[in-house]
Amino acid sequence: MPASAGPEIERLIALLAKLPGMGPRSGRRAALALLKRRDQLLLPLAQAMGEAAERVRACRVCGALDTTDPCAVCSDRSRDGGLICVVEEVGALWAMERGGAFRGRYHVLGGLLSALDGRGPDALRIGELIHRAEDKAAAEPVREVILALPATVDGQTTAHYIAERLAASGVAVTMLARGVPVGGELDWLDDGTIAQALRARRPA
Repeated sequence: MPASAGPEIERLIALLAKLPGMGPRSGRRAALALLKRRDQLLLPLAQAMGEAAERVRACRVCGALDTTDPCAVCSDRSRDGGLICVVEEVGALWAMERGGAFRGRYHVLGGLLSALDGRGPDALRIGELIHRAEDKAAAEPVREVILALPATVDGQTTAHYIAERLAASGVAVTMLARGVPVGGELDWLDDGTIAQALRARRPA
């Protein structure tokens, strides 16, 4: 860092560099862009971050981030409370909502089971999910739990664990179909995706 940069700039760069997808070089570029556009970027960003830090919280029901608790999805009576879509993190929930095809509710685990990282069931919101799924006294008892978890070793391990925990509950446990994406061409797909598409084939 140049000697001409003060400690405030160094701290800004260091914090920006810790963001996902960033690093020291990207942090410097972002800091410079913010400082050069103080009124258009830096001050509005600082205000938005302050308001988010003060008002955004995790929903006590599903774990999503919102300014209300329960969140907007859990409070929406038009949604089907009998369907729960389980996702790893809030970003996956936002992706599902962008599609607009799912009208049930969600459950955010906060991560995946990982033996390498020492992350077991107690570190995730699996217990809360089991309680929601098995609560027969709920206004809308859960009929189906949809596991929308990554197609990775940890994702599959987590999905298998949840399915085992819910096996005796009488609740249907399903997974998202995986395979050829809409508009996809076979030449561009990897072997694993093609194999999964074949296993998940259905009548035409």
